[in-house]
Amino acid sequence: MTSTTRLSRLTAAWTLLGLVLLTINLRAAITGVAPVLGDLRHSLGLSGVQVSVLTTLPVVCLGVFAALAPPLARRVGTELAITGSLVLITAGILLRAVTAQTALFAGTVLAGAGIAMGNVLTPAVIKEAFPRRVGGLTGMAMMLMAGSGAIAAALAVPLAGVGGWRLALAVWAVPSLLAAVAWMPLARAPRASGPSAPRPASDGGSLLRVPLAWHVALFMGLASLMFYVLMSWLPEIMRAAGYAPATAGMMVSVMMIIGIPLGLLVPLAAARMRDQRPLVLALAVTMVLGIGGLIVAPHAGWLWVTVLGLGTGSAFPLAFTLLSLRSADPSVAARLSGMAQTGGYLLAGLGPLAIGVLHTATGGWNVPLSVLLALVVPEIAFGLLAARPGIVRLTPDQHTPVERPVEEPLTPANASTR
Repeated sequence: MTSTTRLSRLTAAWTLLGLVLLTINLRAAITGVAPVLGDLRHSLGLSGVQVSVLTTLPVVCLGVFAALAPPLARRVGTELAITGSLVLITAGILLRAVTAQTALFAGTVLAGAGIAMGNVLTPAVIKEAFPRRVGGLTGMAMMLMAGSGAIAAALAVPLAGVGGWRLALAVWAVPSLLAAVAWMPLARAPRASGPSAPRPASDGGSLLRVPLAWHVALFMGLASLMFYVLMSWLPEIMRAAGYAPATAGMMVSVMMIIGIPLGLLVPLAAARMRDQRPLVLALAVTMVLGIGGLIVAPHAGWLWVTVLGLGTGSAFPLAFTLLSLRSADPSVAARLSGMAQTGGYLLAGLGPLAIGVLHTATGGWNVPLSVLLALVVPEIAFGLLAARPGIVRLTPDQHTPVERPVEEPLTPANASTR
């Protein structure tokens, strides 16, 4: 084995370690807040409006700051951009632990910005460093995100009991700092000069003109909307159906837990398929059954929660995997990820608010759930379009020196780029 080969394998192993540490930190700083909201409200004197803003702010930040990640990665390199995102997460987590309202909201914005950039660049790292392991590593990333988010939510109250809400929030600065340290050697390594190297931004390379990019983005947006609406309002829906508050809260946890293994299995299955439309059709069945069941037979709540856990637990991992499968190279993956997550999380942030307004206006849950059921139609339509064989590739424009995105069908000749 040559020294070059050994160095390449060492770099790959270190990148894999960095990827693991990165994905562990892309949910915990968000999910660990909700369980201690009562303590935060009492300690800092937060109003009801401020609490609503605090719960919505992370999702909005995921959408707003996702657009910054691809141009930043093209300018400074993906590895340095990821290192910076982890530093932002660490700083935001620590700032939130300061006993001041301003620090709480400012820290939430900083952490949200870092998480948004990490979310966007994860598919680009997988596509560049491990092009033949997209399914497995995307599944690993999804499972680690879901698992760390669930652990952060579960530990928040016990940690607050030991050292108060500041400890419950600040403890997650430790893994984010470790991840930033792990990425620093990769950020200092020589940058690539081949096709995976960052590319200069240009209007000629806008993905906004590519239908396939829109299909992936809208599928991800509607899948995210479904998840955040159900996560926000399912306890209230179940309480209105006669379930005890503790049981209704447990139902949300069960729905999220079901999604953890699916985060691994769905990307693995998707990456092995040339055409992912069968997965989208299976997703359609679960969402229609789950939401429809809540409308016509809410007393069978546990059944519908299980079905919805299968649906929501599959939709986002599938959409996230398509970011890599529909991209010809890491540059396109980063840009497609930025486009999809910007629109997706902004749409997801509006979903819970809109459903809550409908509930208040109608005095019940049948109308909001019917609207949610109707939204399954465009979700599946865009999912079917996004899951068709095809890729987005940057190719030289014969009239200008810049590169523009085009959609081309997936063939045996270009399938290896996946």
